[in-house]
Amino acid sequence: MTSSKRNAYQGKRYIAIVLDLLLVTLFAVIGRAQHGEALDVASVAMTAWPFLAAAVLGHAGLAVLRLEWFRVWPAGVSLWAFTVVVGMLLRLTTGETAQVAFIVVASIVLAVFLLLPRLLLGRRTKAERAELRAERAALDAADGLA
Repeated sequence: MTSSKRNAYQGKRYIAIVLDLLLVTLFAVIGRAQHGEALDVASVAMTAWPFLAAAVLGHAGLAVLRLEWFRVWPAGVSLWAFTVVVGMLLRLTTGETAQVAFIVVASIVLAVFLLLPRLLLGRRTKAERAELRAERAALDAADGLA
């Protein structure tokens, strides 16, 4: 991959990370608003942080595994599941609750927020997919994985 292509590729990844984090924050804002809770920055941050931390860790995992982060499967689904499960576990470790109804609603909303953008924006042409596979194979070969 040339330097200019690598920079453009990485730039898109960072845009996706920012978009995902904004959507996870929106999830927290909507939830707080639905329950008539305060919407100041500190309150929203207290609700959002477990899911934001999980999403950041999930993106790190996608990078390590070299998954095509813009694809619904397996990257998007993996990120969504990781964000929900780890977010709920972090929430529970801080003494917050995770009622079944909350888990169901959070799972559905985060699925829409994390998968829909990938479905709409993650489409690649056949030539682009072939180029990405070739680049990934070259990187794997360089790392001794092939």
